Formats: sequence, structure tokens, C-alpha cells
Amino acid sequence: MEWYLGNYWYLLLLLLLPLLAVFLVRYLKWKNRKRELFAESRFHEQLFEKKSGFTKFFPVLYLLGTLFLIFSIIDLLSGSEEVKSSQKLNNVIFLLDVSNSMNAEDISPSRLGEAKNLMIRTMQKMTNDKVGIVIFAGQATSIMPLTTDYTSAETYISGIETNSMQIQGTDFLNGIKEAAEKFRNVSKDARKVVLLSDGEDNEGNDEAAIRLANKEGIMITSVGIGSNEGAPIPEYQFGQLMGYKSDMSGQTVVSKRQTEALKKMADATGGSYIDGNSIDEGPDMIIDALKKKTGSSETLVKSQNAIHYYQYFLAVSLFFFFLIYIFNPKRDFNI
Repeated sequence: MEWYLGNYWYLLLLLLLPLLAVFLVRYLKWKNRKRELFAESRFHEQLFEKKSGFTKFFPVLYLLGTLFLIFSIIDLLSGSEEVKSSQKLNNVIFLLDVSNSMNAEDISPSRLGEAKNLMIRTMQKMTNDKVGIVIFAGQATSIMPLTTDYTSAETYISGIETNSMQIQGTDFLNGIKEAAEKFRNVSKDARKVVLLSDGEDNEGNDEAAIRLANKEGIMITSVGIGSNEGAPIPEYQFGQLMGYKSDMSGQTVVSKRQTEALKKMADATGGSYIDGNSIDEGPDMIIDALKKKTGSSETLVKSQNAIHYYQYFLAVSLFFFFLIYIFNPKRDFNI
């Protein structure tokens, strides 16, 4: 534990010392003037009580007593400590595929809608785990940093659409790169990614994504969404259905769930593959998969219930004032 003064503005109380010193000097000069006015200096020995030699140290004792009194006040008001709290928790990045194929409606209401519902229901079952959100297609971007504010997370999730990403495609590597960037300050044994995708790999970067995930200590839990039979990919403009995606020959493209890459990334990083088509069972399966390796995270907390030392400073201060009291038989400001 490291003790320190939490608010250095309290040190301004030390300005009381020079003010007290000025007061003492002015008082002594005033007292000497009054004696001179009362009688000439040659009569002082007969008229005034002879002072103890110890009284010459009274100004120093007053200053020291005040100094330690100020120290006790400073410590009582602002002393604090930094406490490292270590707890078992996960840091989870939900890595959501927002490529156009996620608009396919072979799963109600759509693949993307299913993925978003899975994310929300999974977060509702979490307790103190930190969650973040990264969306990806041909590129990737973070839309929410790691946080335990699950209510805000639901707001972010509700606004996700496939048109949230300008460059389309499915590049798992870019998604893992962005997630790794968000894990910079997280210990490697607490880095988890929940990858929600239909598995259509347009870029062929799944092997590179696995290498990066293993290098960064990221465990991937992959969630496959969509049917094996597939469905056409609807195309929207301004929220209106304009038709379905077709190939160069004019044939309607049927998008199917591809689980090979998803299973490979999960197995290679120590994670699990989960069938995401069941909204009832999916969240529990994701939670169980995240518990496979639970890391520890250290949190630095400034505690106001710190170890204080004001009582020692106060004791020293009272000692100096007690000396003045004992050696001042008239119990006045006799210095």
C-alpha cells in the first residue's frame, strides 16, 4: 500500500506558519516597547519576574506545534491509498458480422436480427464481465469500448445495420485486429471474443485471424447464424426492399451458413463453436463457453478509507504545546 496526500491544495495550510512567525515577532516587539514605556531597562530586573531560560524556545515550540497540527489536518482531510483489487472476470468483445449476407431471412427476423438478439440476451445473463462491440465486414470498427454498462450496450446494438459499414465483404482478420486493439490494457488470460457470423469468408483470411488471435491470447467463441439451406440476400435502399442480390448472370444469389471457418477459429484458439439459431439456448451456451477460461483483472482503486497517520502528528503537536504549558507558570503567552 502506498500512502500519499490526495489533495495538494491542503498544503496551503502551511502558509499559516509564516503568518504565525510574523505574529510572534510583532508581539515580542510590542511587548518590549511596552516594557520600555513602563520603565527604563535598568529597572526591568527588579520590576519583572525573571524568565526561565527555556522560554526563549517558546516561539520555536509554537511553530513546531502548529506545523504538526497542520500535518494532522492535511492527513485527516486528504490522506488516501491506492488499492489493487483482483477479481475473476472476462473482457468480452462481441465481434459482429454486418456484411450484406447477414440480411438473409432464413432465420427470423434476419441473421443480423438474430445475432443482435443473442448479444442482448447474453449480456442480460452477465454480471461483472466487461463487454465491448466491434462490427466488421470488409473493414472493422469499434462502436463501444469495454464497459459493464449493459444498458448502454443495448442502445448501441439496436442501431447496428449492414449499411453501418461502407466496405462490404467478410474479413475476419480485420475484425480480430480491431478486437486486439481494444484489448491492449487487458491481461491475455482475460481476452474473449464472441464472433457472430454466417461464416461466409470472402477474403480467405481465417488462418491469419487465427494466428493473430493466438499471438494476442484471444479465445474465440464462434456463433454460426443462418440455415444450411440458405436464403436470398435482400437489397434495401432507404429502408425499402428493392429486390435480391444476383450474380453476373442475373441469377439470384443464395447465401448459406458456412461453419467450417467458424469452427476452425474456435478450435484453434481454445474456444467453442455454437449454433446460434436458437435464441432460447444460445445465450446460455455462450455464457458456458466464456467460462472455459476465466481470467483475472486488476483494478486500481483510490480508497478514501485509507490508512491515516494524523493521530501521530496530533500527538507530537500536543506534546509541544504541553511543554509550553508546563514551562509557562503564568499560563499566558509569556515568551
